[in-house]
Amino acid sequence: MDRFVWTSGLLEINETLVIQQRGVRIYDGEEKIKFDAGTLLLSTHRLIWRDQKNHECCMAIPLSQIVFIEEQAAGIGKSAKIVVHLHPAPLNKEPGPFQSSKNSYIKLSFKEHGQIEFYRRLSEEMTQRRWENMPVSQSLQTNRGPQPGRIRAVGIVGIERKLEEKRKETDKNISEAFEDLSKLMVKAKEMVELSKSIANKIKDKQGDITEDETIRFKSYLLSMGIANPVTRETYGSGTQYHMQLAKQLAGILQAPLEERGGIMSLTEVYCLVNRARGMELLSPEDLVNACKMLEALKLPLRLRVFDSGVMVIELQSHKEEEMVASALETVSEKGSLTSEEFAKLVGMSVLLAKERLLLAEKMGHLCRDDSVEGLRFYPNLFMTQS
Repeated sequence: MDRFVWTSGLLEINETLVIQQRGVRIYDGEEKIKFDAGTLLLSTHRLIWRDQKNHECCMAIPLSQIVFIEEQAAGIGKSAKIVVHLHPAPLNKEPGPFQSSKNSYIKLSFKEHGQIEFYRRLSEEMTQRRWENMPVSQSLQTNRGPQPGRIRAVGIVGIERKLEEKRKETDKNISEAFEDLSKLMVKAKEMVELSKSIANKIKDKQGDITEDETIRFKSYLLSMGIANPVTRETYGSGTQYHMQLAKQLAGILQAPLEERGGIMSLTEVYCLVNRARGMELLSPEDLVNACKMLEALKLPLRLRVFDSGVMVIELQSHKEEEMVASALETVSEKGSLTSEEFAKLVGMSVLLAKERLLLAEKMGHLCRDDSVEGLRFYPNLFMTQS
């Protein structure tokens, strides 16, 4: 405790508050002392403790005085602590709460928790050692009062200086971020060309590439995105925009639809398309409006709305009769199925599986048993047996 010195608690120029925590008690080694309830502040240069009741009671210790720190877990009736091991007190130390101490460490007891984050931030400051980058002439160790040649960050001038420094740092960070973004945009075109090249090679060497490799390549292509996504900036906000968007949707959705049995829910389509578009995200309204134009533009896809209101995108070649016949065959083989069981068997979402079973029921091929155990579908024996 003899390393602490009295202070006003004001931050100096170039000194920044990192974190603070209420309800912290200080131990001199293992001994309890009178400083039992205060706010502990960590700055880039000091640990500052201020009494919660008497704000005039404020003391600090420079981070340069700390050798290392360690955590002490909480126990029954004991709060978690941070043990701070200290260098010997300097000979020219300013006045503080204790002139001497037999202990070379202090304990910070966190009654109101928060010790995990405080320990992490303190460890970071000890690693970065930012206090070493400040000129000694601007460093404040104690509350010595006004001295010749010493600049204090108090009053309006000090606040304005701090705000100006923060503004400059923000401008610098923004400039660096946009430089990185510009470099990324330059590389984006190269990545798209590479994705097209890989796609062509997959088509050319379909027999030479294993199924696992094909799936992996396709996942890479999807992550690379669309080369030139249709945007409102290019085509305006009217019908022309939705027409161009519909054409682009037909181009990127045909292959995924063929892999998924010719049908996808609009929710799946929304996620797939926006993932491929990258930063040019599409609104749900624009997606629906574009999908409504698919059939009118004689594209290979169409929007379908089931009786329940569920919207799906399906291939024009997708036959409803084949879909119902397939559902009837699967249910007949198993005797009866719920929509969840049917979804697992055919490899589709539960939502689409339920709609397919409901459609088969509507056409008279299936019948239902709706009980406390859930909705289960059975073959309609009146239709299948004479």
